[in-house]
Amino acid sequence: MGRRYFGTDGIRGRVGEHPMTAEFILKLGWAAGRVLAGEAGNGASVVIGKDTRVSGYMFESALEAGFSAAGVDVLLLGPMPTPAIAYLTRTFRARAGVVISASHNPFYDNGIKFFSADGQKLPDEIESRIESLIDEAMATVAPEALGRARRIDDAAGRYIEFCKGTFPRSLSLKDLKVVVDCGHGATYHVAPHVFRELGAEVTPVANQPDGLNINQGCGSTHPAPLQRAVVERGADVGVALDGDGDRCIMVDRHGALVDGDDILYIIARARQAEGTLRGPVVGTVMSNLGLERALQGCGIPFERAQVGDRYVLERLYASDGMLGGEPSGHVVCLDRTTTGDGIVTALQVLLMMVGSGKPLHALTGEVQKCPQALVNVEVPQRIDGLLSSEAVRRVVDEVEGELGGDGRVLLRPSGTEPLIRVMVEGLDELRVHEYARYLAEHVRQAAVSTADG
Repeated sequence: MGRRYFGTDGIRGRVGEHPMTAEFILKLGWAAGRVLAGEAGNGASVVIGKDTRVSGYMFESALEAGFSAAGVDVLLLGPMPTPAIAYLTRTFRARAGVVISASHNPFYDNGIKFFSADGQKLPDEIESRIESLIDEAMATVAPEALGRARRIDDAAGRYIEFCKGTFPRSLSLKDLKVVVDCGHGATYHVAPHVFRELGAEVTPVANQPDGLNINQGCGSTHPAPLQRAVVERGADVGVALDGDGDRCIMVDRHGALVDGDDILYIIARARQAEGTLRGPVVGTVMSNLGLERALQGCGIPFERAQVGDRYVLERLYASDGMLGGEPSGHVVCLDRTTTGDGIVTALQVLLMMVGSGKPLHALTGEVQKCPQALVNVEVPQRIDGLLSSEAVRRVVDEVEGELGGDGRVLLRPSGTEPLIRVMVEGLDELRVHEYARYLAEHVRQAAVSTADG
C-alpha cells in the first residue's frame, strides 16, 4: 500500500493545514492506538514528548485524547529532545514513543513521528497499518477501558543521567569552557545541565523558548551567533543543537565550523584507536569527498546512503556498522544510543578533546574538504524520467569526464519540493561553481522540454 501521510521522517506540515490539524492528529492518535493496542492487548502505553513550538500544546492534547479513546495509556513527557523520547520509550517499556516536532523547521510547521518499543524508527508496515485506519469511523472503547494519562515529572533528570552515562566516569570536562546554543528548542532545559554536571564551564545561549522563536536565527542551522559568542567569550568550543535536539554542529575556539562530516571523522578515529570500530562508516550522497578520502587514508571503509537518517540507519544495520551521519550534524552512534542525539554526539567529540589534550581544530586536520556547489532547479511537478533522459545524462557524463577522479556530480529530486538539486564537488572552487551552473541550466532546459512534450 502506498503511504499517503508518512514520509521518511513521520508526518510533517504547516500548522492548521492538512494533515497538521487538531482533527487529523486526534484521529492519528486513535488509529495508532488501535494498532498498538491490538498488538499488546490490554495495558498498552505510549510516551509523548514535544519540542517548544506553541502548537505542541494543541497536538499533545489531540494525541492524548485519541490514544485514550483507543484504550491506550499515555505518559506525557512535556518538552523533551527527540532522542530522549526514544530512550524513555525503552526505559518505560512503552509500546511506542511519539514525538511532536518539525525538527529544524520554523515554528509554524510541526510534525509527528513514532519510535518503536526499542527506540528505533517505527517499521513501514506499522505506519501503513495506522494509515489504513485513519479514514475509518472513530469508535471509542468502553468507559472502563479508556486509556489513562499521567505526566512524568522526572523525565528531564532521567535523560540527563543517560547522556552523562555515555561519558567515562574517570574523566571530566572541568578544564573546558563551552558555549551551548539550544536553538530555543527542546534541549533548552537539559543540555546546559549535562555539560555543567560533567564539569564544564557552560554559557548557554538561545535557551529562552517562547513558542515562536525555535530555530530562529540560532541553533545548528544558523550557527553564526554561536561562532561570534565562542570567540567573544574566549571559549574552547561551541555546541549548536537544532530544535528537537537530534543534530549537532560544533565551533572551534577560533570560530570555525565543525560540521557533521568533521564530527564523523573525529568519532571514527576515536573508535578506531580504542579498537571498537565495527563495520563501515556510513555517510550520505551529500557527504564531502574529503571525508571519504580522509577515512580511507586511515584504513576505515566508507559507504554512502540516500539523504535522510532513516537510510543511514538502514545501511548501518545492513552492514553491521555502528557509526554514520550527515553533514547537517545528524550523527548516529549505535554503540551509545539508537538514534541521532546531538548532546551525545557532542560528548563523544569532547571526550576526544579531553583524552587527547588537543583543541577541536587539531582533531579535524586530516579532513581536507573539497569545494561543493549546490544549485536548486525548479521543475514541473511531474519529472518522471527527467534525470535519466539522454539530454541530462549526456551533460552529466561531460562534467564527470572533466572532473575525472577528483570530483563528483549528484542530481537528485527534493523529497518535499518540485526541485532538482544539482551538486558538483571538485578540487577547484571556481570550476565547481561553473560546472554546477552549467548542469543546472541544462537540467532546466530538459525539464521545460519534458513538460512541453
